[in-house]
Amino acid sequence: MLSRGVFAVFFVITFLYGSFLIEVEGIGVNWGSQARHPLPPATVVRLLRENGIQKVKLFEADSSILKALSRTGIQVMVGIPNDLLAPIAGSVAAAERWVSQNVSAHVSSNGVDIRYVAVGNEPFLKAFNGTFESITLPALQNIQSAIIKAGLATQVKVTVPLNADVYQSASNLPSDGDFRPEIRDLMLNIVKFLSDNQAPFTINIYPFISLYNDPNFPVEFAFFDGTGTPINDNGRIYDNVLDANYDTLVWSLQKNGFGNLTIIVGEVGWPTDGDKSANMLYARRYNQGFMNRQKANKGTPMRPGAMDAYLFGLIDEDAKSIQPGNFERHWGIFFIDGQPKYQLSLGNGNGLIPAKDVHYLAKKWCILAPNANLQDPQLGPSVSYACDHADCTSLGYGSSCGSLNLAQNVSYAFNSYYQVSNQLDSACKFPGLSIITNRDPSVGSCKFKIMIKSDDSSEASTMMPLTRSTAVLLLFWMCLYIVL
Repeated sequence: MLSRGVFAVFFVITFLYGSFLIEVEGIGVNWGSQARHPLPPATVVRLLRENGIQKVKLFEADSSILKALSRTGIQVMVGIPNDLLAPIAGSVAAAERWVSQNVSAHVSSNGVDIRYVAVGNEPFLKAFNGTFESITLPALQNIQSAIIKAGLATQVKVTVPLNADVYQSASNLPSDGDFRPEIRDLMLNIVKFLSDNQAPFTINIYPFISLYNDPNFPVEFAFFDGTGTPINDNGRIYDNVLDANYDTLVWSLQKNGFGNLTIIVGEVGWPTDGDKSANMLYARRYNQGFMNRQKANKGTPMRPGAMDAYLFGLIDEDAKSIQPGNFERHWGIFFIDGQPKYQLSLGNGNGLIPAKDVHYLAKKWCILAPNANLQDPQLGPSVSYACDHADCTSLGYGSSCGSLNLAQNVSYAFNSYYQVSNQLDSACKFPGLSIITNRDPSVGSCKFKIMIKSDDSSEASTMMPLTRSTAVLLLFWMCLYIVL
């Protein structure tokens, strides 16, 4: 029979395996930083850890973020913005400096688990009119050379996150997929370079954008419920656009001799505001549907098994460009204060856990004064000024605040400016039009936000997380020591 001490060891191990947070396998998140009042990096890292997220994709090498990720065990893809491609493409020395400062230093000194360098971000978008076509591959090559020189080639791989518009199918069947004719030769050179260096092909796939750009797009085909009209591609059945789009890439690679190249889905998600199709209901339906597939290890007809993917995004970014659409500031699964937008299970059986120790400004708002004249000629310019310097994207048609009346619209604009201006009294002095109130002016689901305090000096623990396996091993030896 087991001795009492050995039984205690067995019991503790069993208990721990049933009680500790189950870490999410295979899912990452995009951590964008274009916010006017960003949460401190340490707070965000704690948010990642408490939600079991083990991979993160960054759009630039922010040293404060990378330091916060130190010794956390979180895998990192660090990005090079498009505006740095030209100098890096033109100089090996520039590439070596970038790698030294933004990769080597953090890997060696800070223990950051950097796995990938993303060279550019969707550089071949049609909207860029070829601006980056001649410099992306040279930049990729120079960064790879710099990584080799730094002795990191086995740990850190290069990649180029690309938009799904780099390939197409004339028949809309995945098996007819190939790279766009005008960039096909360039794409094949990049694919060969990635293959030669055992590096992945990274693709961003957005069914929402398909719906946004085409009012006749079949809505149900965007989701994973199997309620859309399926596509039959020579016996391969596609009941959602993600699978069809992904396999169009697989065919594009396969017919050009690279059928075994690793694929990462760099961005996948759904926005919650800024358009009639960007709402909480659709976002939860899409993201939970995707996570359910991941948990079930379900892939596509051409590539079975869970995808290597990064949700887009982690937290809303209220300073992003809205040139593509007002929805651009609302991709997060968390609001700007780190509070969950909706119930979403990332595979651990729990909902999202909110950010801790978030501090807010005082509970006061700037609104249209009750005695203000709505015919005042300064009203229009004042609202325009407020929205130009703040975020009014929730006011559009079909958005969360799209049903406000004129006075409420003005109040929303004034308050948005007042909050991003840290509630300075001078930010609520629109002549004869504005007043500060302590009464919440929110209307139904339209929330008049209180801004968070953005204090980068605030501290949150970024110590090595006590993962389930670490805790089990630690307590095993403690119990064994007691027994012996």
